[in-house]
Amino acid sequence: MVDPWMVVAFEGWNDAADAASGVVDHLLEWWDATLVAEIDPEEYYDFQVNRPVVGTDEHGDRVLTWPSTRVYLARPVGADRDVLLVRGVEPNMRWRSFCQELLAIVDVHAVSTVVTLGALLADTPHTRPIPLSGTTSDVALGEALQLEESRYEGPTGINGVLADLCVHVDVPHVSLWAAVPHYVAQPPCPKATLALLSRLEDLLEVPLPLGDLVEASKAWERGVEELAAEDSEIAEYVEALEEAQDTSDLPEASGDAIAREFERYLRRRSRDTDT
Repeated sequence: MVDPWMVVAFEGWNDAADAASGVVDHLLEWWDATLVAEIDPEEYYDFQVNRPVVGTDEHGDRVLTWPSTRVYLARPVGADRDVLLVRGVEPNMRWRSFCQELLAIVDVHAVSTVVTLGALLADTPHTRPIPLSGTTSDVALGEALQLEESRYEGPTGINGVLADLCVHVDVPHVSLWAAVPHYVAQPPCPKATLALLSRLEDLLEVPLPLGDLVEASKAWERGVEELAAEDSEIAEYVEALEEAQDTSDLPEASGDAIAREFERYLRRRSRDTDT
């Protein structure tokens, strides 16, 4: 494997509007990823809370799918590194043991950096760019990727536990979070998924396929606009959020954002030229 990074997303508390898990689902759809590991759910899930699902496979046979966490290996075309994609459901119990199993996979595949993706509900307007936050406990990584050390205090989910254990075993870790407008919390939120995907592209320095996410994001925003237009209270509330965010962002230079967008353009242009 070539300088592999691990990208992790869990359904549940860490995944408002399915925005974080949507990133991994999107990459699994576009990349020819191979299943390389699966954590046995028996020790970590309460099946009365996260029930198995009965369905049919492509052959029409009845199958039972258990809530679990699966690890896939992707080798993006033209990329200088491989990516392990972790997709799962936040476990109900024995979180430390669960994360230790994940870190054992990190060790086996010599993963150099772990990236956890999350999404939360926030007072942010749907008409503005999705606010993103990125943190790391690794000083060198923070300087290289312009990330800060986390100062969050309060309840945490499986993402926070995994990040803490990464620190204890000296595995560099990055946490990315998207803020989803709380008044449109129902999934999906393609605009938040697209924002996380774009920031992940900056970190990985790998051109990531956008697929139909750009159009889906625009359609989502138009749909929310129509809903807001039918309710004067929501429209006034959105306007107040816009004013508050515009005021807070006013002194902030957008040079870094412009530079990142230009770097993405160059990477995608190089990829399209190669193919």
